[in-house]
Amino acid sequence: MIKCVLPVFLSISSAAGLSSSTVTVSVVQSVAFASQSSLVHGRPAPGPTPAPGPGPDPGVTPVPYASPQSPSLTAERTEMCVAGPGLVPELSFGTEVVQQRLDQTSTYLEAALKAVERELTLEDREDSSRTNPVKSAGTILDDIGNMFDDLADQLDAIISITELQNPITPLLTVPGPERFVTTMSKKAGNRGPEYEGPVEASIIRIPPHHYIHVLDQNTNIARVEIGPLTYIRQDNERILFSPVRMIMVPPRHYCVVLNPVSRDDNAQVLFDQSGQAKLRHADLEIRLTQEPFPLYPGEEIQKDVTALQIVYPDTALRLQALLDFEEEGGDKRVAGDEWLFEGPGTYIPRKEVAVLETIKATVIRENQAIRLRARKEGVDRGGVRRVTGEEWLVSKVGAYLPGAHEEVIDIVNAFILTDKKALHVRALRPFKDTGGRDRRTGEEWLVTMADREAHIPSVSEEVVGVVDVTTLSSRQYCVILDPVGPDGKPQLGQKRVVKGERSFFLQPGEDLENGIQDVYVLSEEEGLVLRAVEAFNDTQELEEEESEEAEQERAKRSRRSGVLRRPGDRWMLRGPIEYVPPATVEVMLKRTAIPLDENEGIYVRDIKTGKVRAVIGHTYMLTHDEELWQKELPSNVEALLASPLDPLANRSDRTVISTSRGHRDKTRVVSYRVPHNAAVQVYDYREKKARVVFGPEMVMLGPDEQFTMLSLSGDKPKRANVIKAVCLLLGPDFCTDIITIETADHARLQLQLSYNWHFDIKSPVSTADAAALFSVPDFVGDACKAIASRVRGAVAAVQFDDFHKNSNRIICSAVFGFDEKLTVRPCLRFSQNNLVISSVDIQSVEPVDQRTRDALQKSVQLAIEITTNSQEAAARHEAERLEQEARGKLERQRITDQAQAERARKELLELEALR
Repeated sequence: MIKCVLPVFLSISSAAGLSSSTVTVSVVQSVAFASQSSLVHGRPAPGPTPAPGPGPDPGVTPVPYASPQSPSLTAERTEMCVAGPGLVPELSFGTEVVQQRLDQTSTYLEAALKAVERELTLEDREDSSRTNPVKSAGTILDDIGNMFDDLADQLDAIISITELQNPITPLLTVPGPERFVTTMSKKAGNRGPEYEGPVEASIIRIPPHHYIHVLDQNTNIARVEIGPLTYIRQDNERILFSPVRMIMVPPRHYCVVLNPVSRDDNAQVLFDQSGQAKLRHADLEIRLTQEPFPLYPGEEIQKDVTALQIVYPDTALRLQALLDFEEEGGDKRVAGDEWLFEGPGTYIPRKEVAVLETIKATVIRENQAIRLRARKEGVDRGGVRRVTGEEWLVSKVGAYLPGAHEEVIDIVNAFILTDKKALHVRALRPFKDTGGRDRRTGEEWLVTMADREAHIPSVSEEVVGVVDVTTLSSRQYCVILDPVGPDGKPQLGQKRVVKGERSFFLQPGEDLENGIQDVYVLSEEEGLVLRAVEAFNDTQELEEEESEEAEQERAKRSRRSGVLRRPGDRWMLRGPIEYVPPATVEVMLKRTAIPLDENEGIYVRDIKTGKVRAVIGHTYMLTHDEELWQKELPSNVEALLASPLDPLANRSDRTVISTSRGHRDKTRVVSYRVPHNAAVQVYDYREKKARVVFGPEMVMLGPDEQFTMLSLSGDKPKRANVIKAVCLLLGPDFCTDIITIETADHARLQLQLSYNWHFDIKSPVSTADAAALFSVPDFVGDACKAIASRVRGAVAAVQFDDFHKNSNRIICSAVFGFDEKLTVRPCLRFSQNNLVISSVDIQSVEPVDQRTRDALQKSVQLAIEITTNSQEAAARHEAERLEQEARGKLERQRITDQAQAERARKELLELEALR
């Protein structure tokens, strides 16, 4: 590392000896040389400390110019210190001082040179192995020589400043390109060179391709000085800014100059009488590739150097004329005109033209089109005259570049049509379609595959929707409402029948009545009720549908032999047959034969006469003038008919069944099974007659017949309207009733009596006897009331003890009565309905009064106790007697056994004695 520090201190006072104005300049230059191995880049570091020597005067403020430094590298550094009035003590320096400073500078330079040579010698010895030294000694000496030259220039400047006697004179000390401070604005609307302030140096070195503006303060006119040049400023001149590089426009570039200078035919700048360059104020000049040029005073760079715009293929620039001008080809442009600059090419800008936008070509593929709109009246690329706002389509495959007065609204895709899809289109304005047919506003039509495979809607039509094909099989047909005729116009109010097999599209305005329908296939047991909508001759032809021309031909022929049908006529068509109703016929109903057993039937009503009849026992199909009739029954009868309870087996069951067996078909004949030994009365309201049916039998009601419902008394004691029944049981049966009686001694008793009853009917039953059965609505209640009154009357005449002892005889005699022989009759007969009460059973007798009931119960308990005690005593006495008898028999047996034993022992002793 070689370091050379050259301190130079100059203090210059005014030649006139002014004590109030002092200028002190302190210059410190240092030169550092480093080898390649020690070269390190880094951030700027503080400069080295100046060598000992005369330092700056007190009060001097140094302004350092710091260069990048590192521990091994120190760049050239220059420090300039300026002291003004009042900053330092008052000093007086003359030319002797200047000479002294120069001598000191020479001394320091010689010392620095020797130090450099010494350091180089030491480094060469240490780094003899290195192959690339940074600098040779000769090069270092050349640098020192250059530094001396710069120092001489600085001294010349100091002398000039001293002669001017200015209070404060800044001095340019930095040689080379860093001597000038110039900034160029890079923002849009660049106004040319910007400087920090006027340059006060007397000698200005202008490098090549640089320039400065010099202001003559006497005439107040600025001029341009172009380098390379060393310019010495006059006293009446002022350098407006440091040297600035000329404007260089490379090839294929341009710049825009505001307020350009005026030039003659030879491209020379024009000056006025005072020497000022003439400017075209508020004008622009576009300058292309040329030699570097300076900016004259007043000129500004409005747009910096910019590359020329390249317009690629299928691309264009939309241009607009700002001023009236004439192009090179002779075309005249008026302000406001718009046109395209189409690529490929390079666009050369003009000041009279503004670029509005860049337009790219739109690629049109197969089955596509672009929709364009004219922004201005003119001719399109196809040579067609267009008016403002007009729209049209371009469907040519490829890239399409819209004109200057065209704008792309949308890309329209084609609708692909198949044999199953069609397009419903509506005209927005009168026009001629692709097929060459004139269309009116609002007209609608279909575009099918027969017309074209892909359809691109034009600007004069709109797509309403996609229509699916309507396909009919051989067993289907449909009715089209408001069909479209051969002329393409809808036939409003008409109908057309289409039979399969066939596929077709519904035209706009057409609609299907009830959709696709199946052909009526009728068997022998089926039929159709038809009604004529219009008058026609019914020939009952069952051929397939003919074409429209054949139908018209048939309409022109004379009527064949058939039935003339008028509007509103009804008739029936029976099977077996396949039938497709024509448009003049309406199918009202489909009839099916109703199979009926011998005990089944239906109610049929004639819609013409209103007469209702019952059809029973055979299969029947309603005619076109008949309908099923519903027979209504009272709710009580409906409940009884729907009840699952058997009227005979469940006659004592009073449970109410809420769930029925299902809803009755009211068109079916009402039937009821009459059980054995029962009768049902049916009343015909039309004939005003009643008939009684005895069971077992099936009753079937006619249209005007109703069951006679019985409402009988029930429960214990009897209550009215408890039992609801359709059939009347003939008995024998029994009923139970509870009655309250009072004896002669006012003992109130409650009796529960059971009566056996039956109806005395002899076969064959006459009509009068049968009608008498239902002459009494509530025979149970009437019989029970009659018997109860007889019993009360008989019991009221006897005492309680007598009734208690002879209750059966008293009640039976009261109920049945006595005959001529004063004997009790065997039965009680009611002559009104031949009801017979054959016996009376007393089930219980209970006092009504509680005290009587308690006393009677006590006496009964006492009698029972007495009887029980007597029976117990008799049983005990008998047991004692039997016990004594047994004990006597046992004693006698014991004595007998002892006697036999003694006899046996005696005999034994005798036998022993004989031995």
